Amino acid sequence: MTATRPDAAEGTFDLMDERLLRDPFTGYSRIREQTPITRVTIPGIAPPWVVTRHEDVRAVLADPRFVTNPANVPGGAGVNLAEMVLRSRGVAEEHIRYLLANILEFDGADHHRLRRLVSRAFTARRVELLRPRIEQIAEDLLDRLPGAVRDDAVDLLRHFAYPLPVVVICELVGIPAQDRPGWQRASAALVEPSGAGMAEALRELVESTERVIAARRAEPADDLVSALIRAQDEDGDRLSDTELIAMVLTLLIAGHETTAHLIGNGTAALLTHPDQLARLRDEPELMPGAVPELLRWCGPATATRMRYATEDLRVGDVPIRRGEAVMPILVAANFDPRAFDDPDRLDLGRDRDGHRERHVAFAHGLHYCLGAPLARLEGEVAFGALLRRFPDLTLAVAPDELDRELVPGAWRLRALPVRLGGQRIG
Repeated sequence: MTATRPDAAEGTFDLMDERLLRDPFTGYSRIREQTPITRVTIPGIAPPWVVTRHEDVRAVLADPRFVTNPANVPGGAGVNLAEMVLRSRGVAEEHIRYLLANILEFDGADHHRLRRLVSRAFTARRVELLRPRIEQIAEDLLDRLPGAVRDDAVDLLRHFAYPLPVVVICELVGIPAQDRPGWQRASAALVEPSGAGMAEALRELVESTERVIAARRAEPADDLVSALIRAQDEDGDRLSDTELIAMVLTLLIAGHETTAHLIGNGTAALLTHPDQLARLRDEPELMPGAVPELLRWCGPATATRMRYATEDLRVGDVPIRRGEAVMPILVAANFDPRAFDDPDRLDLGRDRDGHRERHVAFAHGLHYCLGAPLARLEGEVAFGALLRRFPDLTLAVAPDELDRELVPGAWRLRALPVRLGGQRIG
């Protein structure tokens, strides 16, 4: 983490500055200390505000006067950035509506209505019941990992970090096993930074979702799709047909993409911090607190969705006008020394039991990540099983040779080549 802060001419900076994309930790930390609330340049829209201090980020995320959908601002708030991006990438109008009808686009009562339909499946107690199955999936994937070795190395992201949460969320939602490889390919294309293939990927995902819903209407099962269909049949006002498809798409895409990169980023962090890796192996009871620390230190989201002010207000000492957009910078908040002692240091014992979550990797407030308990559990199982089975695991390339996607708002690897070393059985 050695990049310098991008130039902030006239109080703004360029979100696409390559130095910021390569090292958002240092870049946003310097912005936080020099101009904690400032403007950012994004092509095609009025420059939004960014907030970077931990206290301000949490305040914006918890304040009901901010909404995620600009249409919910009295009098309107201009361009919907998500809609603009989808249209620029050639996504058909009939498919755009599904991404704009997802739970993340709703505020207030509508958000509560949709969240209640699925929240029971993601409570900490219910998620814990999934542990044995997740452990089995992890062990099965690790059994196959040596067979994927090529030239003494294997891509851990492709062969472990991605398929683990894909299988888990597909089983939970109700996607048949034969459809899962297609789901993984299409959802990966959907978040590809270049946008190439997005329109076709979304078409495939919508059509696959429609087939799954039709199959579950004909033959219900013990899964989330069947539960959503029952809720719709009991009261059609609770969930429209468009919202049903949008909910399934959101659960499946959000339910694996973030977790896959938590596992990838976290493994890379452990392998480049041998003292913390040894500590975790010696004290496996640290794992419930280690995962939140990895989320804080190298979480896959560096920023969250825009929030729009529904009235004139202030964030800190800065006036924000009605309709103006504010982007909370999660990585800056997670490295704020006002909230964390020595924040640049990876310390797996920072929160030993994981019960005092102060990081904002899962956001905060009304839109706090619905799947956070599942992601934490998958991280615990993945790291625990991987380190136990492959005690000599090492990176196959130098840390500065790891290939990352340079995309605003995200910290993601394209691949994670590792050498397995000896394997421990049982």
